[in-house]
Amino acid sequence: MSDSEKPDDVPINSVEAPSVVLELIHQLKVKDVMTTAILTATKNQTLRHIQALLRENHVTGIPIVEDQHLVGMISIADIITALDKGYIDLPVEERMTKDVISLQDDMPLSFAISCLNKYHYGRYPVLDKEQKLVGIISSSDVIRTLLIEMNREVLKLEKNQKSQEITGHSSYAEMEFTTAHYNFELAGRASTEIKKALKQRNFDTKLIRRVAIACYELEINQVVHSDGGTIHCSIQPDKVIITAADTGPGIEDVSLALKEGWSTANEYVRSLGWGAGMGLANTKRVSDEFTIESVVGKGTTVRSVVFADSSKADS
Repeated sequence: MSDSEKPDDVPINSVEAPSVVLELIHQLKVKDVMTTAILTATKNQTLRHIQALLRENHVTGIPIVEDQHLVGMISIADIITALDKGYIDLPVEERMTKDVISLQDDMPLSFAISCLNKYHYGRYPVLDKEQKLVGIISSSDVIRTLLIEMNREVLKLEKNQKSQEITGHSSYAEMEFTTAHYNFELAGRASTEIKKALKQRNFDTKLIRRVAIACYELEINQVVHSDGGTIHCSIQPDKVIITAADTGPGIEDVSLALKEGWSTANEYVRSLGWGAGMGLANTKRVSDEFTIESVVGKGTTVRSVVFADSSKADS
């Protein structure tokens, strides 16, 4: 898939962005953002017909489908090339891009943002669990939805500001969440709920951000690399402890896994914009205490501790 123009990135940094934005991109799913009114074409139609569709509908690319299943993409750049080289009357099937990067509708929005910023395509087709085309998502869809949702959050905060009673640090809490291999629908749930609990207890925003990063990285690692596991959070007056335990396959070389850029992610995971080898490294970076134990074939347990007073680390 190619475009004649390079679309703008989604201007969100997964570390430096405001917490309300990070919470939204982890909470929202691709299906909450995508456009469902999809203009499609079939592979037996000609490139000239596609040219007319693009012009009449003011779009720069069209998914090619067969029985509701995505089989390719044609962009405005493909049409321009066809005109230049004189094969504009050929069937779409002969010139469409067949190796198309797609997203699942139940993936967290953060996956879509990662793909948009990494590959710079104008749009991505969205498939459901049956691999049927159900939508299209672009950077403008993401930005528009985030603006709407942030406005709702602001109105909610203004409404509840006077009546909300803030619980102090003295309140303890134990929280646990489960993950499953490639279950992107639940990915991000633990970090979102833990952040809410920390906000209610009036923890410092810097601590909340560090805990959220550690939790999210560990959560995604389990979804992508393990057979499934648990994320346990212990909220205490002076610290927050995140324990991520999975059931396999384990890590052969822990010291290597902690190096930035090292990853065992497969091609599918990399196509989604993940597998950069930063998950454990990022978790260790934001933790005051960090331990990892792994047994090949049995699983991995990671413990991340963030202190309310960072001077207490390793004391």
